[in-house]
Amino acid sequence: MAELARSATQLGAVIRRKRRKRALTQKQVGELAGIRQASISKIENGNLYTQLDTILRVLAALDLELTVDNRSKGSAISFEDIF
Repeated sequence: MAELARSATQLGAVIRRKRRKRALTQKQVGELAGIRQASISKIENGNLYTQLDTILRVLAALDLELTVDNRSKGSAISFEDIF
């Protein structure tokens, strides 16, 4: 099932839920993605300065993908509110 994330914090929470659902530790995901456990922690905590390539590697390690879609109506969050 698809999950919606409109901020770094929300994306981090989605990644954390998916990781836990697969019963993986941050260290295990880091090993699968080829990055440090500390980086997984930063992503899960919504670090704004994580490179997109790093996030994509974590998503791939969890067998997830990023989908971009039009923003649903009724969501009046401005770009500035996200960051």
